[in-house]
Amino acid sequence: MNTATIKTKINAAQPTSLEQVEKESVYSTRQLNLWYGNNHALKNIDLEIGENEVTAIIGPSGCGKSTYLKTLNRMVELVPSVKTSGEIHYRGRNIFDSSYGVEELRTRVGMVFQKPNPFPKSIYDNIAYGPRIHGIKNKKILDEIVEKSLRGAAIWDEVKDRLNENAYGISGGQQQRICIARTLAIEPDVILMDEPTSALDPISTLKIEELVQELKEQYSIIIVTHNMQQAARISDKTAFFLNGEVIEYDRTDTIFSNPADKRTEDYISGRFG
Repeated sequence: MNTATIKTKINAAQPTSLEQVEKESVYSTRQLNLWYGNNHALKNIDLEIGENEVTAIIGPSGCGKSTYLKTLNRMVELVPSVKTSGEIHYRGRNIFDSSYGVEELRTRVGMVFQKPNPFPKSIYDNIAYGPRIHGIKNKKILDEIVEKSLRGAAIWDEVKDRLNENAYGISGGQQQRICIARTLAIEPDVILMDEPTSALDPISTLKIEELVQELKEQYSIIIVTHNMQQAARISDKTAFFLNGEVIEYDRTDTIFSNPADKRTEDYISGRFG
């Protein structure tokens, strides 16, 4: 068994033939509504997320950005009193369908959080954790996955001689790239990023941004960011959320140079938010 077979082993469950319907879209959100109790947090969301693109989600605090991101891998269901209506199709399958196991979805849709959250384990064990959970025990194969993932996260050269050290012993920027490598280790299809650089210094932020540009060659990336310059630098498309609604969704250069809605212009120019 070599690394070419790893993805087959980990992502054994394949989408149904409905995948043929939406080849151009990884995600298709249709009239999505979400409530936290009586709070209507997402309102009639319609979005198509393209393959091998970086999609930025921008908007002021409390507008629904992170809530929407967490619906894409059903993590939002961990919050008590959440109710949803509408559909989210991933590769042609409605992720809310009772036949779609959440474990299967989260294997295919990885997530990187706002603050680096490595496990209190060695760097090696952080990366090998997911493959081990999926039944890969062979040391040689695990070694290959760890190296490939760390190279994919552009951090191999910095940590290759420290693999047995605790991941807490490296810098915050390095920890975030370790978390990205941990996500890559299970070879997902989509990577969700919830403000992945907000806790990082400018140099580490630049490294993550450069990495995102490289990763989109193989993955579809959806990133929530409060940083307008970051959205403009790294994304192909941008969705502007306000009060739980999508106000505007277009190519990033259009959003930032010629927005169709005055509220978008006011937000990106700093008049509110």
